[in-house]
Formats: sequence, C-alpha cells, structure tokens
Amino acid sequence: MSDKLSQVLQRQKEQIDKPFNETQAEDEVVQLVGFVVSDEEYAVPILNIQEIIKPIDYTRVPSVPEYVLGVFNMRGRVTPLIDLARLFNLGQTKFNPQTRYIVLKNENKDIDSCVGFVIDRLTEAIKISKGMIDPPPETIIRDKGMIYGIGKRDNNILTILKAEALLKRDF
Repeated sequence: MSDKLSQVLQRQKEQIDKPFNETQAEDEVVQLVGFVVSDEEYAVPILNIQEIIKPIDYTRVPSVPEYVLGVFNMRGRVTPLIDLARLFNLGQTKFNPQTRYIVLKNENKDIDSCVGFVIDRLTEAIKISKGMIDPPPETIIRDKGMIYGIGKRDNNILTILKAEALLKRDF
C-alpha cells in the first residue's frame, strides 16, 4: 500500500476513533476523500468508495466516448474505467507513480455497479461541517450537474462531486 494511501487511511481511523463528544453530530459532518485531477482538488463521499487501487491494465472498448479509457478486471468483475481529466475537459491524465483508480460503488441496492475513475493523486481524508459547504454556483444546473457543493477550508476551496452523477452511464 502506498504511503499516501496509508496516511489517508490513518487519518480516517483517527477521526473515527475520536469520542463522540469531541466530534460534531454525525448528521452535521460530511466525510470525504480528497484527490487531485489536473491540479484541481475534488472530493467524493467516503461511503461511495469501493476501493482505491494502483493502476492496472485495462482493455480499450470501441465506440465509447473519449473519456472512457476502457474496462478492467476487478476480482472477476468487468469495470468501466473513466479518465476524470477528459470527462471534465481538463486534458488527459498523465500516468505517474501517484496515479490511482478510485472505484465508486452505487448506493442503490437494486443496481450493483462499480466504475473506476483515474485520478492524478490522493490528497487526504476530509471531515467537513455541512455549514462549510456552499451549493454549486448558479451557473451550474444543480439537479443535472456533477457538483454537490463547494467546501470552504482554511486557505482553499474544494469541489465536492456527486457520486451518483459520476456513476450514471451515458455510453
């Protein structure tokens, strides 16, 4: 396991192990995993993450949008692989030792599906108060967009993505 992933998991464990009176009420805090795509920081809810893995071989698939790199085998399950940089029109991910696949799962129990997304690197496990999350800008269609909200942190902002919007397949 990479050092960065170990650090993320360790911070998450420390946050979980804190006594309840040291943390805010559960319904007021959102737990996220942060990552970088083309020098921009994003996050997704930790409960939507199936796993985070180092890149493995994938197979190209014909007649799919450019952002769909192909499919890979994850323990016997064929899983689509999407380049988030291409999906967000930010160029193309350049694979390096920090590149990871973040595999999201669908929370809907009726639909058993996972999708892998290529990210440049992990940042950290994040706990953020719902009061520190603003709605997406008015220029974005809220119901159809991929952005859940904009998280305000000490010296930067964080784009929080809707996992269910990322998991919708239009290919």
